[in-house]
Amino acid sequence: MIYFSFRFLLCNAIICIFLGSLLGLKNLLQRQLSARMQYNLSIIFLAVLIVPFLPINSAPSSISWRHLLTASSSTNGDIQTTFLSGNGYNLDKINDFAVSVSTQIPTFIHTLLVFFWSIGIFIMFFLLYRSVKQVKALHSSALPLQNEELNALYIECLNEVNSKHTIPIYSTAFLKSPVLAGFLHPRIYLPIHLISDFNAGTISSTDIRYMLLHELQHYKHKDILIGYLINTVNVFYWFNPLIWYFLKRIRQERELACDSAVLQLLKETEYKSYGNTLINFAETIALSPFPLTMGISGNIKQLKGRILNIASFHQPTFKQKIRGYLICIFVSTIIIGCIPILSVYASDQTGYHFDTTEKNITQLNLSSNFGDYTGSFVLYDQSADRWNIYNMDHASTRVSPNSTYKIYDALLGLESGIITPEHSTFTWNGEPYPFHSWEADQDLTSAIHNSVNWYFQAIDSQAGFEAVRTFLQTINYGNQNTGTNLNLYWTDFSLKISPIEQVELLQNFYQNNFHFDSKNIQAVKKALLLSTTSSGSLYGKTGTGRVNGKDVNGWFIGYIETANNTYYFATNIQSSSGATGSQATKITESVLSNLGIWK
Repeated sequence: MIYFSFRFLLCNAIICIFLGSLLGLKNLLQRQLSARMQYNLSIIFLAVLIVPFLPINSAPSSISWRHLLTASSSTNGDIQTTFLSGNGYNLDKINDFAVSVSTQIPTFIHTLLVFFWSIGIFIMFFLLYRSVKQVKALHSSALPLQNEELNALYIECLNEVNSKHTIPIYSTAFLKSPVLAGFLHPRIYLPIHLISDFNAGTISSTDIRYMLLHELQHYKHKDILIGYLINTVNVFYWFNPLIWYFLKRIRQERELACDSAVLQLLKETEYKSYGNTLINFAETIALSPFPLTMGISGNIKQLKGRILNIASFHQPTFKQKIRGYLICIFVSTIIIGCIPILSVYASDQTGYHFDTTEKNITQLNLSSNFGDYTGSFVLYDQSADRWNIYNMDHASTRVSPNSTYKIYDALLGLESGIITPEHSTFTWNGEPYPFHSWEADQDLTSAIHNSVNWYFQAIDSQAGFEAVRTFLQTINYGNQNTGTNLNLYWTDFSLKISPIEQVELLQNFYQNNFHFDSKNIQAVKKALLLSTTSSGSLYGKTGTGRVNGKDVNGWFIGYIETANNTYYFATNIQSSSGATGSQATKITESVLSNLGIWK
């Protein structure tokens, strides 16, 4: 599997590349984009940062997440040692053997990374919680504004910004500058010293008006919500300096956009007066309030940038607006295009969306058949076009295919010309293997029945990474993820597939919807044959996943070919131990027998 810590670090690398490109592009287009447009682009990218944490797929399987901190990769060889033909069908002739290989170093590094990341998150959450408490304390200490003249001025400001809601305004002794605070119930808070100075005539109503208009523009543009999003992102990306710089910049852009919104309400002759308000109160408003508030404040450097923005501000023409919107749409499209890339790397892709519309599905209750195993059973009746499914959630959850993937690896070898139906023998290199049946030359049929790992690893090695990836995409196999090791990808939690997808793939394989050479399809079908009786023929492949010496994942997939119909099935079982392909086969036989499909 690809551990979350490694996937998250990879996402951060991709994010940094995109963010650097975005910042460079915004600097290049600075004169063509208004302050509001630049801020909006940053908000869109801010939303992209949430993608690595979104539940893009369905609930993860019990095995893959249970072993998130402790699982080790394993190699697998589920051996079907005997050709089963004639009138009998003997389960004892299907044997499963799995070889477990422990790789603890990646697990240790992953655990260490998660540990330090979690400590940072805890500290950041504590600081954020303290800010929430400060907002609550601010509200508890505040009183509704009593000054009638200021209340009348506030009503005028509400009308100026065309606000549909009257936001409560309070006075407080615990602030130096006005702020907007409160997520669900936003309020504007005015410092008592400003009210006193207004009453004494040392602060004009114009200054107060500008401050109120600024806070109302924060409210109108939902900056409180964006502020909470900024602080949440800050918690989870606390270790990334480029994200810190981006969040700092977006706060500055927020104030520039808010200033521009206020200036659009003012006459051109008032621009200088608005700038003077910032300058005159710079020493006071530079004292920033706590993070979860929106204010007119900022540090001295930011205030200088805002003054320059005010000095160069002009009402945009219609042509400039259209050009700005087109540029914004173009850049936004690029930013949104990052989402699929991040979602691929961020997600374990453990869920498969099975479109149940217009499908004839029967939900089965097979709990007695599965006993203590967690698992699912999927059967598709081709003639009746009917699905029979036990445990839909599990049936749509992707897990390692283990040796069941060798069906398609064999097809890869045939389609790429590495082997042919007539010449499919690989010579044993003389190295010792865990199973005696592996220590011999193998052709396609014996390699499938003996589930010979080295045979299929040789196919993958000759084909190469790109060919394997292209093949997985061509047949649309599960999550199509090969990881970084061609020797292990079908069993090390890289490649994953759900039981429903197994059945869909078997349909495509049987009907050759891949448009492969029909001789190659027939060669693999021949190798999969387990039993032939007067009722029909059974084709199948088992798979067992072994982790730290324990069998935790068992598969049996295949199809039954009768004179008038074809049934496709997939059974997957999971447990902390004892979940093997042989056990999955026994369960499958009992279910098929009860359904009257195979005796």
